[in-house]
Amino acid sequence: MRIIRSWREQKAMLKQRFTFLLDADFEYPEGQREKMMKKLSVKLNKTREELELLFAELQTY
Repeated sequence: MRIIRSWREQKAMLKQRFTFLLDADFEYPEGQREKMMKKLSVKLNKTREELELLFAELQTY
């Protein structure tokens, strides 16, 4: 996946699309991105694959 948008932009886009997401949902200690992805997966009721597709989709806007 080619990353075009910054993490800050991606978070803002996700928060706009899923209004129940909070800044805390995107916080994770250095090197523990997987933990955040699992938390988002549960909160959005999406599989890891669906979540990856969602992030890829954000790069096309």
